[in-house]
Amino acid sequence: MITKLKKYQNRLLKSFNITYKRYLYHEIDFEDRMIAIFGARGVGKTTTLFQYLLELQSQNREVLYISLDYPFLSGIDLIDVVEEFVDGGGEYLLLDEVHRYNDFSSYLKTIYDLFDIHVVYTGSSATSLLSAKSDLSRRVTLYNLYGFSFREFLELKYGIELQAFSIDKLFENHTVLSKEILEHDFDILKAFHEYLEIGYYPFYFDKQTSYYQNLLNTINLTIDLDLTSLGLIEQKYTYKLKKLLEVICESNPFEVNYTKIASSAEISRVKLYDYISFLADGQMLLLIDEPLRGIKKINRPAKIYLNNTNLLYAYCQNSKKGTIRETFFANQVSQKSHLAISKQGDFTIDNKFRVEIGGKNKDFKQIANIPNSFLALDNIEIGFGAKIPLWLFGFLY
Repeated sequence: MITKLKKYQNRLLKSFNITYKRYLYHEIDFEDRMIAIFGARGVGKTTTLFQYLLELQSQNREVLYISLDYPFLSGIDLIDVVEEFVDGGGEYLLLDEVHRYNDFSSYLKTIYDLFDIHVVYTGSSATSLLSAKSDLSRRVTLYNLYGFSFREFLELKYGIELQAFSIDKLFENHTVLSKEILEHDFDILKAFHEYLEIGYYPFYFDKQTSYYQNLLNTINLTIDLDLTSLGLIEQKYTYKLKKLLEVICESNPFEVNYTKIASSAEISRVKLYDYISFLADGQMLLLIDEPLRGIKKINRPAKIYLNNTNLLYAYCQNSKKGTIRETFFANQVSQKSHLAISKQGDFTIDNKFRVEIGGKNKDFKQIANIPNSFLALDNIEIGFGAKIPLWLFGFLY
């Protein structure tokens, strides 16, 4: 079996030539014995595994890549395969698509306990929830891989290097940061609006002419295969999740009417909250809560967005500019900071910064006299004072 798996591994590597490494590659501590990389379909999890595989091979380490959706693995005990690999001197095991293997968390726990081997595995976004709640959680280090930041999109599109920076640095020094980025010879606003439409998923650079069709196919596979294989929803109800995405497209994020959404999507209120949670776990929705005080709990989000602006363009007809701008901001900022809605302004970041989002002529009326308040403005290249270009919030990772 190991010989057959090695053959597949070598065949896949022959056609692999992606040298650009996503932001997460440099954040992972590969010294940990068991590492999980989660994320939506199409964000580069398999690419990350292949890049690490090549790095290990360059160090003459004994490594094996297995995609757990290989048909010939059906009915074969993964533990037997791992034992054969380890007995032959195996050191590193890279497992792709673990959510396609029944009871994967129990098998991974057993591998960790029985074998002296390093394991890196990938799974769908929803898989992270199951891993975190299982006995595996004490053994594995979890990482989430998100879609391209605007910074990464620019790097790959123009073949340049750009630095990410913290949210604090952005607010403190945004004018200087913007000027440094603009020293590169490209139209930042044109590139930004291109990113909003087609720049979030890395596969755009391979499948430009059929990008939206591939994106819709990716979403359908996430719902039809990933969520069902994890037992989160029955196959006969998957159409309800797709209908729910369409309904949310038609709703303004700041007017979340759960009764109306449930009725339009033909879903009971009880099931609605579960379905919204499943779609968020699958990185198809982005949920933003109100600020919490003390031990107050909230069981439903205050704002619901599609996860990223590319989904808006793929799923929704005539999305409002305000929704597109807020979706971009929420998507990029929430990856590294805690984001909450604000009664004055649109968002609060890390309970510290207040931000109102709008076009270049937006004024401070809604956030006047509030400390640490800023405007994030579309269609400006460089900001000044408390006015910051919206595109700059795409440089946080």
